[in-house]
Amino acid sequence: MSSTTIQSPAVSERYKWVALSNTTLGVFMAMVDASIVIVSMPAIFRGIGLDPLAPSNIGYLLWMMLGYLLVSAVMVVTLGRFGDMFGRVRMYNAGFVVFSFASLALSVDPLHAQGGAIWLIAWRMVQAFGGAMLTGNSAAILTDAFPAHQRGMALGINQITALAGQFLGLLVGGVLAAIDWHAVFWVSVPVGFIGTIWSYRSLREIGARQPARVDWAGTATFTIGTSVILAAITYGIQPYANHPTGWLNPKVLGALVGGALLLVLFCIIETRVRQPMFQLGLFRIRAFAAGNLAALLVAIARGGLQFMLIIWLQGIWLPVHGYSFESTPLWAGVYMLPLTGGFLIAGPLSGYLSDRFGARLFSTTGLLLVAASFVGLVALPVLFSYPLFAILLFVSGIGQGMFSAPNTSAIMSSVPAGRRGVASGMRATLQNSGTSLSIGVFFSLMIAGLASTLPKTLSSGLTAHGVPAATANHLASLPPVSSLFAAFLGNNPISHLLGPDVLKSLPAADSATLTGTRFFPELVSGPFHHGLVIVFGTAAVMAVIGAVASLLRGRPRTPHSAD
Repeated sequence: MSSTTIQSPAVSERYKWVALSNTTLGVFMAMVDASIVIVSMPAIFRGIGLDPLAPSNIGYLLWMMLGYLLVSAVMVVTLGRFGDMFGRVRMYNAGFVVFSFASLALSVDPLHAQGGAIWLIAWRMVQAFGGAMLTGNSAAILTDAFPAHQRGMALGINQITALAGQFLGLLVGGVLAAIDWHAVFWVSVPVGFIGTIWSYRSLREIGARQPARVDWAGTATFTIGTSVILAAITYGIQPYANHPTGWLNPKVLGALVGGALLLVLFCIIETRVRQPMFQLGLFRIRAFAAGNLAALLVAIARGGLQFMLIIWLQGIWLPVHGYSFESTPLWAGVYMLPLTGGFLIAGPLSGYLSDRFGARLFSTTGLLLVAASFVGLVALPVLFSYPLFAILLFVSGIGQGMFSAPNTSAIMSSVPAGRRGVASGMRATLQNSGTSLSIGVFFSLMIAGLASTLPKTLSSGLTAHGVPAATANHLASLPPVSSLFAAFLGNNPISHLLGPDVLKSLPAADSATLTGTRFFPELVSGPFHHGLVIVFGTAAVMAVIGAVASLLRGRPRTPHSAD
């Protein structure tokens, strides 16, 4: 394949640090916004006047949470490829513009109720498109700017800060939502515009560029196929007919099959076009293939950890310890800070050391620590002692930091210079897809675990406090997804299930007990732990498989020139 390569000018000592600081700001901002709405959704939906737990509104709730992740997962590889073709800095700078404008539009939502929700979901997707332009090209810009002996350190700082942003977004969202729901989106506006001006003034194209035709057929089949599959996963965790989840819904099954067929067609197209969008040949590079497999598995496990910890803290542990359900979103972010602390300590350090000793030792050891932390969390009682819980979170953060930075450096260093943009996009696509998949996988596992044990426990607990047997049995037969989402959003699940009419008909003492901070947590703790064993056990197995893949990545080699 013919190509034109732009010779890189000498990279000044100052420029590489400017590139690191600017790209780290960009990906940090994009990842914070990926999670910032999770704990602030109650305030957002109250602000637009919509009950997100009403059966007709569950879709708005899910798309508010997952729409950003879906667009990020689908578009990042295409935008990374465009970076190779048209300039990585050009695409990155445009991402700052799109992200900032979308943040401004989100902060001034002029509509109400369903219209307001649609406005927010649509602009969240535009914001995610800008975020994908940032994350899809940042690693390639850094790989261009830093020499091989400093690349692990630079990518470590960049990637670990991005991952930490996912968890810090939970805390930031809780703090800002307590002030004003608009502030959840306002915060990105000045940061975005400052970052835009800074990137346009300071970054420059220094990497190899591969002018090529746009692979429209490959882009279309990949985008549509991946979107359909991720959308099917979104609806798969919703109840269908008499089933607690929607995996038997013919539309969901049809979407999964149709999306899979489109991705098969995409692979066929990519092997036949002269200038493919998705460089499948890169998977022949052992370090690239092994590193991405491990990253995908860890992303799925990390997503499961994030969402299960939120439900565990908000639905059980914090209320039992005296926190109101309404305050639990903020405090869940605070109590999860040891996880972020582990990221921030281990990431840059392991990235720096991997430049000297290689990625395999740190990445493999890190994933074994992650697996051990999952086993430790399974062994904890539901009403745990916080110091031990914090230690396990810190160990998990250390392990993920040890893995992510060296693994990213090894992936990016294994590919030809002219393929760094698409390689960065492919890596980010697999990582973002893993997060989206984790929601479907782990929510379904948890719902399945609760569905087998919660109904009997809930029915007996309600009838013991004066709820009529017919009402109790009806509520116990409802899919547990409503209770999970209620706890996830900082609402009292029992108040949501019973409603004001039933509560008013009960004796005051029983009503106070049912809606207190201990009844639901103590009622659900046994069934929840049953589901938790399934979820974290699965995540531990994924981490071990990822460790094996990391161990088999081979020794680093100098990449060949672009084909």
